Amino acid sequence: MTSQRHTDDDLLDAARDCVVEVGVRRTTLTDVAKRAGVSRMTLYRRFPDVSALVRTLMTREFTALLHGVEHDQAPGNARERLVGHATAAIRLLAGNALMRRVLDLDAELMLPYLVERLGSTQRLVERFLVDQLRAGHQDGSVRRGDPRAQARLVLLTTQALVLSVRPATTDLDFDDLVDELARYLDAALT
Repeated sequence: MTSQRHTDDDLLDAARDCVVEVGVRRTTLTDVAKRAGVSRMTLYRRFPDVSALVRTLMTREFTALLHGVEHDQAPGNARERLVGHATAAIRLLAGNALMRRVLDLDAELMLPYLVERLGSTQRLVERFLVDQLRAGHQDGSVRRGDPRAQARLVLLTTQALVLSVRPATTDLDFDDLVDELARYLDAALT
C-alpha cells in the first residue's frame, strides 16, 4: 500500500509522464519512483514491474477518457448517440498523448489486444455499446440483431482506426476518415 502522501494516482501520473517522455520500453520503476518522489520499495509494493504499472496506467487513462464520452448527453436517437460517442472516442484516443506515444514507440504492446484477448478497457467499451444497441433496438433506430455481436463489430471496427491511425492517414485526412466511419456505422446499424 502506498503512503498517505502518495496515492496510486500520483504514481500513475508519474508513470504517464515517463512514458510520454521516453516510451514504455525506456521507462523504469526507478525513474517513476524518482518522478513521484517515493522510494522504489513504495512503488514495488504496489506495482511489481513496469508492465503491471503500464497496464494499470493505460486502463486508468483510457477508462477515464471513455467515461467522459459515455456521460456526454448527445442528442438524437440511440443509433445517432452511439455513432456520435464512437467517433468522439476515436478522436480523443487518437489525440491522447499517451496513446500516441505508445503507438509511436511501443506499438507491439497493443498486439495482444488485437490477436489474443480483449482487455478491461475494451470490455468496458463493449458493455457500453451493448447497452446503447439495446436502446437502439427499443427505439427502433438500430436494426434487430444480437447486441453482443453488433457491439463486438463496432468495437473492432473503431479500434482499428485508432490503432492504425498513422498508416490510415498517410494520404488521407483523419477527420475525413472519422466522418466516413460515422456514415459507415450509421448505415451498418440502420
